[in-house]
Amino acid sequence: MKRLSREHLPLARCGVRLPPDPGLAESLGIVHLGIGAFHRAHQAVFTEDAAVTADEPGWGICGVTQRSRKVVEQLRPQDGLYTVLERGQREVTARVVGQVREVLFAAEEGERLLQLLADPATRVVTLTVTEKGYRRGEHGGLDVGDDAIAHDLAVPGRGQAGSRSVVGQLVRGLQARRNTEAGPVTVLSCDNLPENGQVVQGLLADFCQALPPREGEQTAAWIAEHVSCPSSMVDRIVPATSSRDRAEATALLGVRDEALVVAEPFRQWVIEDRFAAGRPAWERAGATLVDDVVPYERLKLRVLNGTHSMLAYLGALAGHETIAQSVDDRDLRTKALRLVVDDVVPTLQAPDGVDVVAYAEEVLDRFANPALGHLTTQVAMDGSQKLPIRLLGTARDRLATGAVPESVALAVAAWMAYMTTGHDVTGRPLPLDDPLAHRLRQTVAGAPGDPRSIVEALLGVTEVFGTDLIDHAAFKQAITTQFRELI
Repeated sequence: MKRLSREHLPLARCGVRLPPDPGLAESLGIVHLGIGAFHRAHQAVFTEDAAVTADEPGWGICGVTQRSRKVVEQLRPQDGLYTVLERGQREVTARVVGQVREVLFAAEEGERLLQLLADPATRVVTLTVTEKGYRRGEHGGLDVGDDAIAHDLAVPGRGQAGSRSVVGQLVRGLQARRNTEAGPVTVLSCDNLPENGQVVQGLLADFCQALPPREGEQTAAWIAEHVSCPSSMVDRIVPATSSRDRAEATALLGVRDEALVVAEPFRQWVIEDRFAAGRPAWERAGATLVDDVVPYERLKLRVLNGTHSMLAYLGALAGHETIAQSVDDRDLRTKALRLVVDDVVPTLQAPDGVDVVAYAEEVLDRFANPALGHLTTQVAMDGSQKLPIRLLGTARDRLATGAVPESVALAVAAWMAYMTTGHDVTGRPLPLDDPLAHRLRQTVAGAPGDPRSIVEALLGVTEVFGTDLIDHAAFKQAITTQFRELI
């Protein structure tokens, strides 16, 4: 069967939504770092819809993959085209997206990346590199001891290609932009980090501070004057693509798509409207432009992401393969809703007009969509990076008022049990895919085998829990009680 491409696009069958006139996306205006499935199902779709609705060319996307050539091998032979298969509970639809016009592998095409970051036509740089891609240290700043960061700092001169870290790529690209007088640019994080714009701005400053003094000062001053880093909140469930998805997409399309992504129909994007050099008319595609993203961001991180992680660990331990199965487990759904009602609601100042409990019920209904097949083990990945953002902020806010966050304690205990047991109730292995996996295993192995000692040892992992939570006796006891019941 022929493969999806511009040449074979006419073969797509009736009922499949095709991309607009390629002229709308022909000129690049956005460089995206971290072109995984989520970006292709979310920001790229918003950008294409905005270009069509506003009839505004010039916002084509160059996607940059950080880890391997896989995405390049998927997209480049297809002229950047790919399908988004939307799985609702009752209907499946397909659209072909054409907004991605170029794809790079940063490790092999650093010169081209540097050229694009220094190009005046590039006015927005977006990021979806996951929490661990920012290479933050224990206290949230840049980890200058990280191997990739240390390599990027050691590269002599300005505007050098070959940076291994996202922050290094950004700073070297901004140096090249300064040298060529290419003008201002916006760096927009779309990752699940609280106040992600401020995080990015701080990491850029940290990198500059670690450079030789004169170089660092000049670069930092230029960034402060010419670069804006707004915050944003993104929401769409994008599970891993399965062989079943590929077969169904082929039947719908009539051509083979190696870059297929799957998503739920729902999508949301809230963006701080603070851009240095213009932006697509994303509001014309349904995005919400606001002065302050924080209320939306905190609502989503603590309700949606917090319950997502809780359901992943509890569900995986109970033998559920998907999040939908976890939500269908009445006991687990009740526990997820209790997390929101008992612990999250007292810590939130919700956006105007938002009922937090109703929002949580809607989130759980979305999770319950069996057509998505979102794996519990996929959501369970990178727990050491996710827990501080999704759950521990809620815990600290509750503890500050004198309350013991029992539901957060259950979610933390579930993470600990998932990691330490290594299997579910049926004996099925549970993978530990985490950047701190070795450290966590060593911590557990070095502790006496009783639940209290294991909990105490893990709470001492400061990269996850900081230095404060281990001192809260009631919270520690609540985690220990739940952990004992789960293992």
